[in-house]
Amino acid sequence: MSGSRTQFYLDKQNAKWKGVCAGIADYTGVDALFVRVGMVVLTLAGGFPWTLLAYWMVAWMGHAKPIGLYETPDDAKFWQGVRSNPKRSTAEVRSKFRDIDRRLADIETHYTSRSSNSLAAEIDSLR
Repeated sequence: MSGSRTQFYLDKQNAKWKGVCAGIADYTGVDALFVRVGMVVLTLAGGFPWTLLAYWMVAWMGHAKPIGLYETPDDAKFWQGVRSNPKRSTAEVRSKFRDIDRRLADIETHYTSRSSNSLAAEIDSLR
């Protein structure tokens, strides 16, 4: 992978003009239509020169999103959550690892318990 998943990118694949609104939508997890409508409303509501200037600055300074940055849509949602709240995402990952660790401990307990050893002994005695 060539790009960082927590960095802002211009989304050229879903772009209507320069990819700024699509990039903001990808970065925040908001639908691109809402970002575009918000940009138009902000421009028409009195921010005319400044919103266009900011748009051009972001388009000029931003990098295009690498193709294949996310492998699955769930991967994209996960990284959007990391960008919005890294501590919550870390807690979710720790929780998943604790659950996996608990399940592995249960499996280990099952295989090392006396019942499985006696079952193995009975199988060996039948041979």
